[in-house]
Amino acid sequence: MNLALGTGAQNLPGFGDEPFWLVLLKVLAIFVFLVVMTLFSIVFERKVVGRMQNRIGPNRVGPWGILQSLADGMKLAFKEEIIPALADKPVYWIAPIVSAVPAFLAFSVMPFGPEVSIFHHQTALQLTDLPVGTLVVFACSALGVYGIVLSGWSSGSTYPLLGSLRSAAQLVSYEIAMGLSFVAVFLFSDTMSTSGIVAGQRHIWNAIPLFISFIIYAVAVVGETNRAPFDLPEAESELVGGYHTEYSSFKFAMFFLAEYINMVTVSALATTLFLGGWRAPWPISLWDGANQGWWPILWFVIKVVLGIFVFIWLRGTLPRLRYDQFMAFGWKVLIPINLVWILAVTAIHVLRDRGWDTWKATALPLAIVLLLVVVPALMVLEGSSARRAARQLDEDDEAARQPQVFPTPPMDLVVPPPPKIKPMATVSTPGAIEKGDDRDG
Repeated sequence: MNLALGTGAQNLPGFGDEPFWLVLLKVLAIFVFLVVMTLFSIVFERKVVGRMQNRIGPNRVGPWGILQSLADGMKLAFKEEIIPALADKPVYWIAPIVSAVPAFLAFSVMPFGPEVSIFHHQTALQLTDLPVGTLVVFACSALGVYGIVLSGWSSGSTYPLLGSLRSAAQLVSYEIAMGLSFVAVFLFSDTMSTSGIVAGQRHIWNAIPLFISFIIYAVAVVGETNRAPFDLPEAESELVGGYHTEYSSFKFAMFFLAEYINMVTVSALATTLFLGGWRAPWPISLWDGANQGWWPILWFVIKVVLGIFVFIWLRGTLPRLRYDQFMAFGWKVLIPINLVWILAVTAIHVLRDRGWDTWKATALPLAIVLLLVVVPALMVLEGSSARRAARQLDEDDEAARQPQVFPTPPMDLVVPPPPKIKPMATVSTPGAIEKGDDRDG
């Protein structure tokens, strides 16, 4: 194990021997980047959804309303904090931190660009890298569920607990699909290092040959980040606010921050694994200086913003799924398709290593999968649909043969007379009685 790690570490030069001040500078740069991207994503989402719904969106704070998220953050920080009486206070306090910290840590292995010169030091635009760098991002995303579960349990309330349990089941289910989509990338790139995967896409992006893995990853991360239409842990129509119902002030802002940073993280990971990383898209890549110097940061940020736009697009377009449909889609659709696709990619990889031509090594496994898996699956689905249609037709025929019965009142119905209203007794005042007595006398 140590030998394997040592061998992998030799393929990652430039990491671990940098001056301490340069490491601190990179940490500060990543922190500022994530905070700024969070503020931008909030305003960007409100603007885009407003445009989709024919609204103006925020336009009061700052030029074109771009400082609205900053004002909202300051407002949350100074709001009154309300802690439930039944809350487990130590866990209640630590849960937002457990959600937010792994979201920041995931970016420690994300490559922003090639080697550049920073104060006469040649360094890569990446904090660090590991032979298993992609698994570090995967592990950090998995740690976020602990904060959600702890927040629901420690709130001492029913709705947050239900939301946290939903989130645990949801993240576990869709993490499997997301993790399986990594396997094809590892086989195709022969490495699990994020910088190595980006280097392997200098000729063609992984999204083209591994399009099925890319689509499954894109669907799975929507469920992984609890975003609409998969935002069932915080469904306001069912659970008020979900796991953060009892949170307010800065602690609620921590959950808000973690959600948007996770959205940035999975968009950056999609960029790294499938969209060429920091490499320029065609035809910009024809320019010799497109992938040199500081320009790659621009291409990386543009790809991440496009990924965030897809999240917002889904939120403004699709309604929320029913919970059983959502879980069935993850277990019965995404995971089986992913497993079959991994077998096909493994077969292609083995045949290419044995000297087969690329088109033969690709066509044969795909043809076998098509004949043995896809065609029988389509036949089963078609038969199931036909049986459901026949069953529905039989039920409709049975209902049509039944005599139509309308609710009619009985013919000898006697309506009781309404109760007589008794006349109200006149209340006389003592003064009136005395005057009456005087008249009688």
